[in-house]
Amino acid sequence: MAIDPLKDGVRSQVRIDFSGRVHKRIRGTDADRRYATEVAVLRVLEHRGCPYVPRVLEEHPDECYLVTTHCGKPATQITREKADSLFAALERDYGVRHLDAVPRNITYSDKLGRFCIIDFELAEILPMPAK
Repeated sequence: MAIDPLKDGVRSQVRIDFSGRVHKRIRGTDADRRYATEVAVLRVLEHRGCPYVPRVLEEHPDECYLVTTHCGKPATQITREKADSLFAALERDYGVRHLDAVPRNITYSDKLGRFCIIDFELAEILPMPAK
């Protein structure tokens, strides 16, 4: 059972259940493509060892619906400069360019003690950067 929606917009509906899992249903224009991008990007980031993004727990491609781990609360006080540095680090360290790199896609996880990045419907997987 899920609690009230965190987000209920034209492009997606997001809910958090009582065990803390995030349920996201992607809808609207190109929902199937945006769903596939989000899942692919999150899988690549998990494989590449990025610790500050959601992990996919369930995939339901026929419904454009996925369940992920929770990455904290919206970071409403984050500056644009700090958000930009987080998105730049994601690209530099893990080879993913977030194509909706705005502060609303940054959360803060008390559990991790750090900022996290969410919403990868619009993102590009690049080659893994050399370390």
